[in-house]
Amino acid sequence: METPEPMRTRIITDEDAESITRVEELAYEIKIKEAMTSNPQTVESTMLMEDVLGVLRVTRISGVPVVDGSELMGVLSIEDVIRCLTAADQQAPVAKYMTRRVIQVREDDTIIEALKIFVNSGIGRLPVLDQNGKLSGIITKGDVTRGLLKALQRDYQVEEVRKYRARHLFEDIESDRTSLILRYNIQPHDFTKGGAASSKIKRALVRLGASPQLARRCGIAIYEAEMNLIIHTTNGGFIRVEIEPHQINIVVADDGPGIPDIELAMKPGYSTASEEIRELGFGAGMGLVNISRCVDYMKLDSAPRVGTRLRMKIYLNKEQTVGEGYLAKESTQ
Repeated sequence: METPEPMRTRIITDEDAESITRVEELAYEIKIKEAMTSNPQTVESTMLMEDVLGVLRVTRISGVPVVDGSELMGVLSIEDVIRCLTAADQQAPVAKYMTRRVIQVREDDTIIEALKIFVNSGIGRLPVLDQNGKLSGIITKGDVTRGLLKALQRDYQVEEVRKYRARHLFEDIESDRTSLILRYNIQPHDFTKGGAASSKIKRALVRLGASPQLARRCGIAIYEAEMNLIIHTTNGGFIRVEIEPHQINIVVADDGPGIPDIELAMKPGYSTASEEIRELGFGAGMGLVNISRCVDYMKLDSAPRVGTRLRMKIYLNKEQTVGEGYLAKESTQ
């Protein structure tokens, strides 16, 4: 069986990764068997072309797999049918006009593999084989579109349920002060996971009902603190976020080398990052400055060979409240 030429690839940059949509992600997650048409219409190689024309007319399809028993022998496409009609050879068997060199995919492949073939070859439908090499379905461009739409709808429904549950988290709990605590451990120089914690915290805030502006403020502040941990910590550190209906408390701490001069560290452009870190594009010296712009309260404690602890607070007004209920910030500071 023929296989398509591999696609030319290029390195995906951070900028590219930020613009990747959920649809593109799903193309790498959804299996072909989840989107394909199972039990497709087939014909046998010994059938007469005139009989196949009747099948195509009734089913309104433009191509069909050719099987003998359960073995895939070829594919009869609209181009093959046209060749037959041009030769006025409708009494010929399907075997005479079918395409024997067939490009196929496996049902456990992701749909991105089918999309690559569609783009490279111009083919509109692909036979799908199971683990035993037997025909189990057909996938078309329309199947891919429907599969992606169904997955997006499922995503939306799941996310709405999560948001509903999260927003009602505080509703049925009776206490003088209720909070949700999120904690994330950060490893030194683990740039591959840089931003993962801040992204999860931002998502949690949105699910709790935070406004996009509030989620962005919190996300930026925690991202900068998270990257500082990754860059400077010796043995790792943690991010602790306490979410209450009226305020968000954030603590970022490590046992790293510490900051000798906190006042100097707060100046824009000051950085103690190594040349190696700078070559990776980090350590520009704007982290603490950006954090201070996003939070309402910030306190940095640090000492050489002891470690660093950064405390931040974001106060929420009645329009910004997370979950249900609101308490004046003065009552719990």
